[in-house]
Formats: sequence, structure tokens, C-alpha cells
Amino acid sequence: MRIRDALLSELIDYAGLFPPAGEDMKTAVANYAEYLAGPDRGALGKFIVPLSRLEEFEDATPDLLPRGRSSQPWRISVLVADDVRHAAEIIGKFNARHSSQSRRGLATIGVVELQASTIEEIANQQHDLPRTYTSYFEIPLTGDVPSLVKAIREVSSRAKVRTGGITPDAFPTSQSIIDFMVACRAESVAFKATAGLHHPIRGEYRLTYEDGTASGMMYGFLNVFIAAALLAAGESEDVALAALEETNRGSLEFGDAYLQWRDKRITATQLADVRRDNAISFGSCSFREPIDELQPFFRQTQPART
Repeated sequence: MRIRDALLSELIDYAGLFPPAGEDMKTAVANYAEYLAGPDRGALGKFIVPLSRLEEFEDATPDLLPRGRSSQPWRISVLVADDVRHAAEIIGKFNARHSSQSRRGLATIGVVELQASTIEEIANQQHDLPRTYTSYFEIPLTGDVPSLVKAIREVSSRAKVRTGGITPDAFPTSQSIIDFMVACRAESVAFKATAGLHHPIRGEYRLTYEDGTASGMMYGFLNVFIAAALLAAGESEDVALAALEETNRGSLEFGDAYLQWRDKRITATQLADVRRDNAISFGSCSFREPIDELQPFFRQTQPART
């Protein structure tokens, strides 16, 4: 297995509708169709859309969605703000309209993203959601994270961590992210990340695409997945924290079948296992930006050693 494949496989859930990109629906779905047909399609995950905009999504995609029994449906993740039981009914009808028996084009909602700040909210929302869907609960990092993650495990769900935003105060502390990862490891709960992960390596970047916008320290998506892999390998929280806060691009080396950060080596197999069972993906309003900025790392890939 190559480290490139282990890292990139379905890595980025496309959230072009959301800030700072904030694309209109027609542009966002056209982008997703383009990415699906492009050379980096293996890195593309799900299209993220709020439940309240599903009808708008359908209006914008009649000529884009694939058709035919041999075609693969678009994979959709919906954000649900409230009334999960009613949302499940809407999702079920959407999936029926876009099944292989339909002429409206193939698409399937398999993931539902929710928010909860208490154990009771997690239990109640999951109770109202059929088990056929994979659910993610975004939880606050300022609360009792271990108890919330345990509650997520008890309902066989997954966790979601917000790693940034469009203002400096939207970025959580490094330690709170590590605490979240540690809690997920302890409970064998998989997670996804969202927001602020446009760049491979942590550093000072513009927070939006507007001219004259402020800059701030943003986490890198490589930092997040390396930290998760190090924790899975039994490294200490301090080591994972240092990896999450790394800003030196020169500290990273990519081989054909490994990734090395300083003196810590992660094999492609290790990373693939972490991606499958623990650190699943991250949501980004841009697909090309993180992919394009990652390419120089791969161009410096060291050949396999014999």
C-alpha cells in the first residue's frame, strides 16, 4: 500500500455551500461533479448539504446526477439541526426518489450529521434515527468530552470535532483537540473533523477568501491525521500535541509506503487502519486548495528502501 493512497482515500467531504467559500448551490454541485470526474476523485468524499436545502439540491442536479444501473450514486451527508424523526422521513423519501429504480438520477444519503451538548441529546436524537444511517455528533470541546464520547459509543455513533472557522476565536486549543482524540481512542469511537483545515500544515493563513481579511493560526489537516495515527501507535499525548502544533514543513518526509514526522514513522498500513477505524475524514469548503497544497509533499517522496 502506498502512503498517498492511505492518506487520500475519500479524505475530503466537500462543503462548498459553507463559509468561507459559501458557493451557491448550482456552483457547488457543478464543482462536485467536476471533482468526481477529475484525476483526484479518489480523495473526494461526500457532498455535504443542510437538510433544509435538499429540495434546492434536487433542483440543481437533474443534469448532473449519474443514471444507469452500472453508475455509482452521489454520496450525500446531510446536516440536521432539529426534529430528527421528521428529518429521517425526508431523507428516506429523498433516497427513494434517487434510487436505481428512479429516473431522477442516482444519489444516496448515508450519513447524518447532528449536534449535541448533553448525553440526553445524543441518546434522544439517535433513538429517532434509523440504524441504516451513519451518524456523527458534533460536540463542544469545552464540556465533559469523555462523557459525551462515551454516550456516542453507547449509541454506536461517531463523533465530530470543529477545528476552526472564519474568526480567530473559532479555533479551539490544541490541547482540547488532543483531549477529544484521546477520548475517542479510549471509547473506540471514530470521528471526523470540520472547518479550518484548508492547508496541510499548521500556520498563519488568511481566514477567509475576502480581500483584506485577517489572518490567524490554522491547524493543518496533516497535523490532525498524524496526531491521530501517533496516538493509535501508542505515543504519548505530549507527542501527539507536538505533532498537532508542528509548523515546520521540513519536519515531514513522505516515502512510498511511509510518512515520517521528525523521528516518528507511520507506515501506510498504520495510517490506513487509522483512517478506517478512527480518523475518518474532514469537511472542507474547498477541495482543490488542500489537494493542490499537498502535491509538493508527494513530489519530494523518497523511494522505497531495499
